[in-house]
Amino acid sequence: MAVAQKPSSCTQPQQKRIVLIMGTMLHSQATNNTPRTLGNADTNSHDHVNTLCKLGRLKEGLQILHLMDYCPPSSTYDSIVQACINCNALPEGKLVHAHIIQTAFNSQDISFVNRLVTMYAKCGSLVDARRVLDQMPRRNVVTWTVIIAAYARQGLAQEALALYRLMQESGIQPNQFTFPSVLSACAELADLGQGKEVHEDIIRSGFESDVYVGNALVDMYGKCGSTENARNVFDKMPQRNVVAWNAMLAGYAHNGNVDVALKLFQMMPERSVVSWTSMVVGYVRNGHIDEAWSLFQEMPQRNVISWTAMIAGFTQNGRSQEALKLFEQMKLAGVRPNSNTYASVLSACANLAALEQGMEIHEEISGSTYLSDVFVGSALVDMYSKCGSIESARHVFDRMLERNRVSLNAMIAGYAMNGCGKEAVKLFDQMKHSITNPDHVTFVSILSACCHAGMVDEGLQYFKCMSDDYNITPAMEHYSCIVDLLGRAGRLNDAQDFISKMPEKPNATVWGCLLAACRSHNNIELGEKVAEHLFELDPNHTGHYVLLSNMYAAAGRWDEIERVRKMMKERCVKKKAGYSWIEVNKHVYAFLVGDMSHPQMEKIYATLEDLSRKMKAAGYVPDTRFVLKDLEEEQKEQSLFHHSEKLAIAFGLLNTAPGTTIRVIKNLRVCGDCHSAIKFISKIIAREIIVRDLNRFHHFKDGRCSCGDYW
Repeated sequence: MAVAQKPSSCTQPQQKRIVLIMGTMLHSQATNNTPRTLGNADTNSHDHVNTLCKLGRLKEGLQILHLMDYCPPSSTYDSIVQACINCNALPEGKLVHAHIIQTAFNSQDISFVNRLVTMYAKCGSLVDARRVLDQMPRRNVVTWTVIIAAYARQGLAQEALALYRLMQESGIQPNQFTFPSVLSACAELADLGQGKEVHEDIIRSGFESDVYVGNALVDMYGKCGSTENARNVFDKMPQRNVVAWNAMLAGYAHNGNVDVALKLFQMMPERSVVSWTSMVVGYVRNGHIDEAWSLFQEMPQRNVISWTAMIAGFTQNGRSQEALKLFEQMKLAGVRPNSNTYASVLSACANLAALEQGMEIHEEISGSTYLSDVFVGSALVDMYSKCGSIESARHVFDRMLERNRVSLNAMIAGYAMNGCGKEAVKLFDQMKHSITNPDHVTFVSILSACCHAGMVDEGLQYFKCMSDDYNITPAMEHYSCIVDLLGRAGRLNDAQDFISKMPEKPNATVWGCLLAACRSHNNIELGEKVAEHLFELDPNHTGHYVLLSNMYAAAGRWDEIERVRKMMKERCVKKKAGYSWIEVNKHVYAFLVGDMSHPQMEKIYATLEDLSRKMKAAGYVPDTRFVLKDLEEEQKEQSLFHHSEKLAIAFGLLNTAPGTTIRVIKNLRVCGDCHSAIKFISKIIAREIIVRDLNRFHHFKDGRCSCGDYW
């Protein structure tokens, strides 16, 4: 393994002499296999190892060490173990440790054994570090501090805190270097109770005035949501560095006190890139995306964290196109993305169903180490799933070097939204037999998969095993899934009975699922009762009014529709505009219903007219029940054909090669007429059309839909 050489005070002639002496010595030892007594040549060997290690030439030092058939002095082992730490060289470190055991070296110096623990810890092998720790007859504060810091650094906060308690039980008192790692573990768990207990230990130990301990306390209280305690520690600190200011700033910003954070930001004697980034993250987390963007543009210096924070902000606030543009600017600025950047930008591609751009980013990642990152892999699975390419999602999933609950949930959710209920169930059952237990998110996904696939009995069984087998208390999302499951199957009375037996008051989402089922099965009487509940719980949600209007329209009750419209007007509720978008040549194009703004609108409408004639000849009959206006039949038909998803499909036909899959996203549920029409279109044009609506994917091919008309 090539090891980069570190700068040394040795001149080039001196280095050449070392290499020459080493070469002569290697030749001499290689041709003499008989054991030797310790002499001047051995002393020279030790010196050469020490010098080579200081020069960062670990591999050459190891070569000399393994030619020694005796136990060298501790200083030689000290040098080479330290070199392994400096070079983060775990395999070489294990070889050195093996040599120590082989030569029966027995150091009574605890600092040397601590160095071994440090080597394993800093090289990322906590198993080996813990093994050395457990075999030590004596331990001091350094031993415990090193191992606690290693566990905390790798996110194993519970284990770090358990080691801290073991340390105290063994009679070793923590010092100012121990406490920051312990507090970091408390912050990772957001465990305010344990954090306060450690604070009491700090006061008893007399380290409260230490600047590093103070910084860690401010950070811990901020991440545990206790800004009052954080400020109390901050105000009492005898000296504050930029780290303390940043920790206090982040505490305010991340806990929603953005105005207070801004005042502190303006008071800071020195601002670092971390200070600016904390403010950007604070604005993003509290939904103030414009303020975050304004501050980001003012930043005198930006690093990968600040760029990523802004990209994530755009992605999480429905501005995914801006996120993708900023990602390109980041690369042009010479800033290299990290795993968090890729996860955020892939999420933006998923939101837009921008498959072409997502594939381009996948290709970019393939040439880096980030492809092995479990969170990047999970983001890729999610992106392909939300772009309707479930086969590609599974391809990525199967090739992930490491999978965790996040990646498994992403794949199960992908199957659910693409209507692959049996595949989702199969993967869930595999998960049950692995070391990764499902969580509440997993159950939302598997229940949703059963819902879209009409697997009622299976869904009810999974709901039952949540609490029986995994001790997971169902949340509103799980109750909503069961109501949806029963409602879609036409079991409206069962759904109503299930709601009445819920242990807590159902929310608007639960009632909304039942209202949607009433609409699908034309049960106006029950629908009106459910709508009354919804108008009380969530009077500003336009979807509930629209569903009720749809029921009235299907029954031709135009007076009732007018009454609903009047109610909406009185309550200042505006109907949410339906729109669809499509990606062509890495650009996303959006269309509203009846849109006339696009330069190609004349060709788009001409294409739709041509399709309309061919569809009617093939047996298509427009379902005018989905028109919410009392119009002439011909006007209703024309209104239906101007729906946004049809405009997007026509645009795709005009601007993509024959045979290309057309992918369209709609912000609302696809109406029944569009669903029927797209089946006809897919057969006429001999193309697959994939439509993602508010609830799921519809894969149209050869006149059929993957949902089997069960949606």
